[in-house]
Amino acid sequence: QVQLVESGGGLMQAGGSLRLSCAASGRTFSTYAMGWFRQAPGKDREFVAAISRNGTNTNYANSAKGRFTISRDNGKNMVYLQMNSLKPEDTAVYYCAADQRALSKARWGIDSYWGQGTQVTVSS
Repeated sequence: QVQLVESGGGLMQAGGSLRLSCAASGRTFSTYAMGWFRQAPGKDREFVAAISRNGTNTNYANSAKGRFTISRDNGKNMVYLQMNSLKPEDTAVYYCAADQRALSKARWGIDSYWGQGTQVTVSS
């Protein structure tokens, strides 16, 4: 089992940058694929980015490609989301998730682990 705590959200003007962090508990962090998701008011939760267990492979939503970078530090049990060139439509609660399957098989569902989320607000 793993517990996830996100941090780093806040209020930012369009065009700015934020770095989200997710701290994971447990000694098996490196066995989980990790992902970032977001949910805007009135919308479904959507995929943003994910990274493989050893960090060599990443996936991004089209909306994140070229602007966001996901990374992880297995020695520190941390996963990060660097967000650049922020837009008002990036405003959402951002969630960190852990899935014990390999990245290509991750389901990001009810049997995954989820953090409580951190609010990101981008003003125009």
